[in-house]
Amino acid sequence: MTELDRTGNIRISNDVVATIAGLAALDTPGIAGMSGGISEGWAKRLSGKNLQRGVSVEVGELEAAIDLRVIVHYGSQIQVVCRELQQNVRDSVENMTGLHVVEVNVKVEGVAFREKEEESEEPNRVK
Repeated sequence: MTELDRTGNIRISNDVVATIAGLAALDTPGIAGMSGGISEGWAKRLSGKNLQRGVSVEVGELEAAIDLRVIVHYGSQIQVVCRELQQNVRDSVENMTGLHVVEVNVKVEGVAFREKEEESEEPNRVK
């Protein structure tokens, strides 16, 4: 009888892996947010409420594959940001779940411009 037979099985849901991947993605410098994809309308930035938007996962017993749809900050080096994103997501999922991540695919669906300060305010005439 193996150890697995005596203790039972451990299964990690797709939603758990998707949430971990979404959090890791948003913690990556240069990533402005996640995209909902074409099926969900225009690319929208993700607030902290739905961490699975823009993340698709396929989880097996020992391995996981992850697809991300992201929006990057304007001026970022997209290749560098995406490589760091892949590594951050892989490390987070593997460390928290013990699953081997076989691939992290990234699709950049938008570029976010940083909002400038309110230009409608009148500049101070006296300094």
